This record gives sequence, C-alpha cells and structure tokens, in this order.
Amino acid sequence: MPRWVTWLLGVVAALLIVVVAAAAALPYLVDTPGIRAYISATATQTLGRPVRFSTASVRVLPLPAVELRDLEVAEDPTFGTAPFLVLDVGHVRLRLLPLLTGRVELGDIVLRKPSVRLVRGADGRLNISTLGTTAEPRQATKPGRAPGGAGAASTVAVARVVVDDGTVVYLDRGKGEDGPQYQLSNVDLTLTGGGTQIAFKGNARLQPGDIRLGLSDGVVALAGARPLTEATLRGTVTIDGKDAGPLAAAVAGPRPELHGAVEGALALGGTVAAPTAAGEIAMSDVTVVQDNPRCPEPTPRTLTIATVKLNLGWQDRRLVGKPATATLAGGTVTTQLTVTLDRRIRVQMADLGITRLPLEKILVDYLCQGYAITGPLELVGALTFDAHDALGTLSGPGRLRVGSGKVVGSQALALFGSVVRLGGAVSSILAADVPSSVLDSPLEFDSITGTYTLANGVATTRDLLYTSRSMKVAIAGTYALVSGRMNLDMTVTHDRGELSAKLTGTAASPKIAVSPASVLRDVDPQKVEKGIRDLLKRFGR
Repeated sequence: MPRWVTWLLGVVAALLIVVVAAAAALPYLVDTPGIRAYISATATQTLGRPVRFSTASVRVLPLPAVELRDLEVAEDPTFGTAPFLVLDVGHVRLRLLPLLTGRVELGDIVLRKPSVRLVRGADGRLNISTLGTTAEPRQATKPGRAPGGAGAASTVAVARVVVDDGTVVYLDRGKGEDGPQYQLSNVDLTLTGGGTQIAFKGNARLQPGDIRLGLSDGVVALAGARPLTEATLRGTVTIDGKDAGPLAAAVAGPRPELHGAVEGALALGGTVAAPTAAGEIAMSDVTVVQDNPRCPEPTPRTLTIATVKLNLGWQDRRLVGKPATATLAGGTVTTQLTVTLDRRIRVQMADLGITRLPLEKILVDYLCQGYAITGPLELVGALTFDAHDALGTLSGPGRLRVGSGKVVGSQALALFGSVVRLGGAVSSILAADVPSSVLDSPLEFDSITGTYTLANGVATTRDLLYTSRSMKVAIAGTYALVSGRMNLDMTVTHDRGELSAKLTGTAASPKIAVSPASVLRDVDPQKVEKGIRDLLKRFGR
C-alpha cells in the first residue's frame, strides 16, 4: 500500500512546481505572452520535462487568482511517450494584502481532475525519480521585475493545496510490457505547510477492487536541497474493501479466483522513493474458487477460509506477515510469510504450523483428489513456491500426523485393493492365505505419520506409516504432485506376516509388482516357484 503514497507525493510535487511558478509571475501578467513563456520555461527547467498549457489568465474578483487550463507535463522518454500529467483546470488563489506589497502568498490551490501516469521500469525505478533532473539546466528569462525590485519567486509562500477528484494510473513494466495495471481514482488530497515540512491527508479508491484508502497524520520532511524522493515520510494508511478479489486477480492471475473483505491500518515510514509500512491487515469470509475437471458436477469448487490475519510489513518490494494466521473449518494455519514482488511472485512460508485442519474440506470437497483421506492434520515445516505454478515449484521439508480417519479417494481405494487382492491371490495359490482380518476394515485408520521433503513439486518420504487396527502400511519413495508419477515401495504388515509391493507408473494408471517372497517367508522355495507359475497361467486365461 505505501506505493500509492509515493505516487501521490510525486504527483503533488510536480503540480506544486507549476502553480508556484504561475503565482510567482503574477506581477508580470500585464504581458500575457511573456508570462506564459515564463511559467512554461520555469516549470520545464524545474521539473526537467517540457510543460505546456493552453491558457494562463488572472481573475480579480472575488479574490485574485491565477487559472491554468489544459496543463500537460511530458514524460521522461525512458518510460514512454504518453504525458506524465494532464490537468484540466488549476486555480491558484492569492492573498490580496501581501500582493499589494510585492509579495506573493498563496491561498488555496485547487487542482481539479488531474490525471497522472506512474510507470515502474524494468530496472525498478519509478518515472517520478527523474523529475527535476536535466542534462543542461536552462535559465528562464523573466519578462520583467517584481514591484520592489525583487524576484517574486523568492517570496512565494504556499498555504494549502487541494487535489480534487484526481486519477493515478500505475503501470508495472518490471513485469513486461503487459505487466499489471492499477488505478487510484477519486483521489482527494490536501497538503498544508511549507518550508521543510508538508502535512497531508486524503482518500482514494484503489482499482481494480474498489478498495478505499485513507491517508491521515501524514508528514513529508524535506531534506534541504535534496530531491523530493529523499524526503522522509510518516503517516497512516487505512484500508477498507468489500472484495479484494479483482485486485488479487490483477496481481496473481485469474485462477484460482479469490474473494473476501479486507481492512487494516499501516504506519508509513522510510522515504518518498523507498517507503516502508507496518501494521495489521485482516481478511474475512475469504473464498477460493477453482475449476477442477476431476470433480463431479459442479466442477467449480469453493474453499472457504473464515479469517486471514497478517502482522504486515512492507519494504524493498517485499511483503512480510510475521506472523500470518488463517482459520479454516476449525483448523488453524500459522506461518512467517514473505512475498517477494518481482517478475514472478515468490512466496516463502517459514515456521509453518497446521493444527487440526480437517483434510476432507481440502482433499475431498475442494480438490477431489483420487488419493484423498479424511482426518485432522497436524503439520510443521516450511514451504516455498512461485505463485504462477504453485504445485510445480513447491519445495520444503515437513513432518505430519493425521489423526483417526478414512481412505476415501477412489484411486487410493483401487490401488490398495489391487495390492491386497494380488497378494492374497499369491498366498492362496501357495496355501498361505493372508488372514481375512486384514480386509475387514481396510478404509479406516488410526493415524498416518511421517516426514517428507518437497523439491520442485516432487515429494520424497522414507517413513510414511499408515496404522489401523489390523495392519500397518509403510511407504517410502517419490511422488510428483503435478503428473502423479510415483516410485514407491509399500509394505503391509499384518498378524501373520507382511506383503511388499513396488508401485510405479502414475496415480491415474499405477503399475503394481507384488513380492511373493514377502508373503511366503516360511514356504519351500520350490513350492513358491511352482505356485507363481500356476498363478501366471491363471491370470493368462
């Protein structure tokens, strides 16, 4: 959010330079062509960019004022050809008594419907960073002398500046020519003071998303002759929006579709060029909608998150939430969140902790996973991923425990059933049946525990253990989250022995190889060999 403050301050600085130049030249307004040239030359030299306007006129009643129409400030060619600033009408009121003594003191400066184009280049710079810079400074030729013999510009004092219904468009070229575009509309801003300190307050609407922003207790402390971008900054930004979904889509893409109300307050710091922010942000009634062809109708599935809270900080294009917490169906997720905004949005979740998260809400209702299980999840670990391809870039270690639940995914049921049936067929042929108790309740379990490591979307485990009343299933190997490709060793241990199998292929089309020796450890090897030949003949019929 502090980026918007940077925009506003840069815009107001540009406008102030133009209107102050106009007011300073008031004593020369008997020569209208001359004063137009003076204002344009002075503003151009100060801003380091060409400044043009159609008319500059003086109004005496009810109070003296200067009116500028159709003002345009050119863009730095490095950032494009469209104008940096366009202003329909600007009114500069002047105090009468100081004017009669040769001094120019400004009353209210009202800038109506200014439109500003802010651009972030591929190198990370904003186009306001080059305001006031020029390779060869030009001297503006004054059309005369102010009454009293002193240049009027040296006696200008600023009272109050009001921006009325402005618009700021922000283009992020750091993410390519088609990078995201944001807009501040209905910008109302008031600046007071002068000299070394300017106070500001105001409000605006951030688009897309129609999020209301409020600025209060704002102060910009100017650093002598240094540029505005080096001025220190403080103030408060309040945030209030009924739906952050359109903004989330502009930042991270349209899928999954996210909605939810957002509110919070941030304390500003840093400088105009490098603002910082810290405070609390909360989202409520968050929904994440994803089309999933694996799901039966309706295929668009919705995950509802009751609350999301961030102890948020912003600095150097990096957002941190320390901590970030979310509640979902009675479960809780906590983490130390870092989001780096660059060409790709990089997410880091350190100290990740999940407590009593009901897996059926995610794996069954939302993802429709073929290997879905139910039960409460407890997890500690860490994750990193790129927002554009979360599953394919997911990395990090972890330890998990799932409490009492069931295996409900159709692919998991089919795979487990195939392993047990094939193992049972081997043992039956050789008169060493797997006990029927193993098959009494194969879907229910007491717990699932294990550790894992994720690397670019591939999970590796050495000690995943499924425990039920009648058996234990140990799994070791790798599983690719996106493709479903697996290379797993499975061992089923029951009262009378154990069954080992090798699982390869994909989750949708697995290949199973059962080790007969694991079923028949105490059987004569010749009998095993004969039994396998008989089994293969039976399967070949």
